[in-house]
Amino acid sequence: MARMKRSEQLAAMGSGGRDERPAQHFDEFHERSRTKEPDYAYEIVRVLTGLWALTFFRTRTISSEKVPQSGPVILAPNHGSFMDHFFLAAFIRRKVQFMAKSQLFQPPLQYVYSHGGVFPLRRGHRDDEAFVTARAILERGGTVAMYCEGTRSRDGKLSQRPKPGIGRLALETGAPIVPVAIHGSAKVRNWRRGQFPKVTVQYGDPIRYEAVETPTRDQQMSVAEEIFGEIRVLYSGLETLGRKGVLQRVREQRRLERRGKKRAATA
Repeated sequence: MARMKRSEQLAAMGSGGRDERPAQHFDEFHERSRTKEPDYAYEIVRVLTGLWALTFFRTRTISSEKVPQSGPVILAPNHGSFMDHFFLAAFIRRKVQFMAKSQLFQPPLQYVYSHGGVFPLRRGHRDDEAFVTARAILERGGTVAMYCEGTRSRDGKLSQRPKPGIGRLALETGAPIVPVAIHGSAKVRNWRRGQFPKVTVQYGDPIRYEAVETPTRDQQMSVAEEIFGEIRVLYSGLETLGRKGVLQRVREQRRLERRGKKRAATA
């Protein structure tokens, strides 16, 4: 891969979110994610950010057991903060690999991103390479995270509509998708004013679709809307009931499920 000077990289990134660096610039990052698991960099970052999340943002997870412990899985969260990567993955056992905007891949942090399991999505372009990488990770039984909204919310509210990418990945792979609501992260930047919002991450029930070799855009959007609908339900619950209310409801559901199993066993 041809090396670019720092000044050349900044100039090539252009304006309006479009990354003008050539696709070949990112080949080594895709190759690493396709062929290798995240290494020690992932564990170091997870420990450090996990402590930060617990200490300052009182982060807690709900129903993390719904994430399958093995086999391919797609995590589909909403996106309100640059910290969402860490809130999503810090408290589950799976090593989560992320599709992230290509502008992040600059020295020296590109080493941490690449070795930590992040792979680039070239902004401003139809980047099929990112989907090739995501499919390769899932084919070897890995975990991929993809934000339904495509980009970060600026006002802390969920977007009106998702992007079709999550539907495309779900249909092309047939991998189970776990919808995830991350609540409170949109206010994380308030730490600069001494404000530390409470962040809650709730995982939903896995959804699975039959694999489609070449899904149409309408099919992609239909599936994306269904997945995002599940996220809306989770997020709305956290908005209206709060963390304690949702936890109480989840515990009650578990008690009812256990009673149902006992009755079925004795019938």
